[in-house]
Amino acid sequence: MSGHSKWNNIQGRKNAQDAKRGKIFQKLSREIYMAAKSGGGDVALNPALRLAVDKAKAANMPNDNVDRAIKKATSSADEANYDEVTYEGYGPGGVAILVHALTDNRNRTATNVRVAFTRNGGNLGETGSVNYLFERKGYIAIEREGLNVSEETMFDDVLEAGAEDLISSPEVFEIYTAPEDFTTVRDQLEKDGFTLAQAELTMLPQTTIVLTEDQKAKLEQLVDKLEDDDDVAEVFTSLEN
Repeated sequence: MSGHSKWNNIQGRKNAQDAKRGKIFQKLSREIYMAAKSGGGDVALNPALRLAVDKAKAANMPNDNVDRAIKKATSSADEANYDEVTYEGYGPGGVAILVHALTDNRNRTATNVRVAFTRNGGNLGETGSVNYLFERKGYIAIEREGLNVSEETMFDDVLEAGAEDLISSPEVFEIYTAPEDFTTVRDQLEKDGFTLAQAELTMLPQTTIVLTEDQKAKLEQLVDKLEDDDDVAEVFTSLEN
């Protein structure tokens, strides 16, 4: 894990995501809906819902949208049914790709994902073909600008909070946790007064691949096509950032 940084990738995709804000809100609403549907509408009693709501707030999603998704999920009249589906494949240069989707029509989503791979230099694989190359982790980023804390002090603080690892750069502290410890570590760091620039559960590649600029451009095009699909919630790759 040491040496792997998500921050450059997050920053690099932020502007593109800002241009798709309406679509992002739609996807976040679906995630909130799914969490509330399965675990109830009380954020304090439903950790999955709290994660989804926090993710929505980080994207500046209006509270009305959040409340609407929760109310829809907990309404006795609601009959919507979404499935969580994972697709696996390879992109240009052999980069592994995981696609997480929330869909009410598996056939439609499978077709759209397959077409996106095929038309953009990728190959959709069988279940289990690349999943083993990724590991579920909690990820927290704290920007260093204006933060008067040394790397040594931060390292001690995050380990005491229960984190597994810290990666430091001039711009940001990146903290990784076991999935089951993510909420505890996040809450403790906030309690300690740190402002979190990013906090999420993610899929971290165990090995990464370096691409040429041409291959990287083709991979970005493939990822963009996948993320454009309304049913696709998250896309993870093994690209070396």
